[in-house]
Amino acid sequence: MAINTQTETFRGYGKLGTMNAQTAVECRFGQEVGTVLSVHTSAVLTGAEAGNGEVRYFGKAHFSLVYEDAEKRVCRAEKGVEFTASAKNEACFPALTARAALSVENVSVRREGASVYVAALLGADITFFGEQNFDYLAGGDLIMRREPSDVITAHLCGGAAETEDEFETEFIGDILQHAETVNVTDIVCETGLLNIEGEINLCVLALKGENALVSFERLVPFRIEIPCDEASSCCGAEARVSVLNVSIHADTDEERGKCKLRAEFTLSAEGCVYEEVTVDTVADAFSPQSEVSLLFTETACGGAGETKCLTERISGKCALSSPVDFSDVFQAVTLQRAEANLVRADDGTRIEGVAMATLLVLGADGAHRGIEMSLPFSVAAQAEHCNVSVLVCGMSARQKQEGEIEAEATLKITVYEKRLVTAKFVTSAEEGAALPVNDSAVSVYIPRAGDGLWELSKSLKKSPEEVSASNPDVEFPVKEGQRVIVYRKKTING
Repeated sequence: MAINTQTETFRGYGKLGTMNAQTAVECRFGQEVGTVLSVHTSAVLTGAEAGNGEVRYFGKAHFSLVYEDAEKRVCRAEKGVEFTASAKNEACFPALTARAALSVENVSVRREGASVYVAALLGADITFFGEQNFDYLAGGDLIMRREPSDVITAHLCGGAAETEDEFETEFIGDILQHAETVNVTDIVCETGLLNIEGEINLCVLALKGENALVSFERLVPFRIEIPCDEASSCCGAEARVSVLNVSIHADTDEERGKCKLRAEFTLSAEGCVYEEVTVDTVADAFSPQSEVSLLFTETACGGAGETKCLTERISGKCALSSPVDFSDVFQAVTLQRAEANLVRADDGTRIEGVAMATLLVLGADGAHRGIEMSLPFSVAAQAEHCNVSVLVCGMSARQKQEGEIEAEATLKITVYEKRLVTAKFVTSAEEGAALPVNDSAVSVYIPRAGDGLWELSKSLKKSPEEVSASNPDVEFPVKEGQRVIVYRKKTING
């Protein structure tokens, strides 16, 4: 008689994979642009969709230049460019949901004839989600060892919010350039809600008086609540927040020599709530009557863990894109940013990277120059399998020795823990040859030391309950020299 087995199907939705892509976007400015002092590029995603073997994503890049014209006047120029790009991956198909986060990895400026070209290399961090289904052995005539398997399911959510801040500065004549960096500091689930908190570092470069430059920054806190029916306090989550639009209004008070600024931000948030589900699976099985061939499968599900924050003050000698000397007057430090990675070293895990900014100086000839400076850093971190984001604020520069710049900065570091849950279980069983029949009423076995109850039951082709009942004094795992007795019911023909 064939062995009867029962299987069930788990149906869920989860993170299926990630990938990275790059695309180059270029913008042309006219002959009015003279010496480029500062260039800032930001990118906003407008959409992403999965196709056959690829993910297509769309967006708009915004280019902002501060430059000095032929009369040595400091001016500004802005332009936007729409772009479309794709990332190839054979695992993609149209039924998947793709999400992408954009970053500006490199910006370069070149002059061709009367035109100035600004090229930006944009990175795309892409995650795709889809149906996560598998079959598993659930019951039947076999003797089974059951073990619960944890599976992480994903629930996508999103939302938008607006926030604003008002603050006073010294008197300024015109705002030349501004840049925004978002740092998510806390991601918490509660019943029906995903709560996201963080800070926006607003950096402003302004004209003060005649051809004098000044920079200042402001940390603006934000909080976004996103409805999610599946969210609860036991769920993990991840989130990305981007600035869709910024509006800065300035009211000047010449008598007091002050300026009141009001910054309004439109934010977009994409969240993913991860729920852990326990499935009653079979880790091993056998039949008392016949050989059985088991088919196993393995699952790996990604999720999110804790969010941790730390603050570090760094200082040191900077690398410079062009030389300086004591005749240069430092006017502004702007466009603070950082690149960082989690690195495993002999002394533990560290966050290593570089803090960067643009230093604007006024030379002895009355001309401005923009100098790119970078300050490396290494910070100890108790973290494994994490993503890291770093916000740079309060960066300053000074020239103690001619030709050398020492900088200081505050780093606000957020570490986002990643979770990976794996499970191996039986999906099906196939019956083999019949086992030989043992006619003995009683058998005595000497097992190997260390055998557990299940291992012994499987070798004896008896259920764990039968083995335990026949050997009430035996402790498992068995010790050296112990004996195990198996009783078999005999039928008397009369």
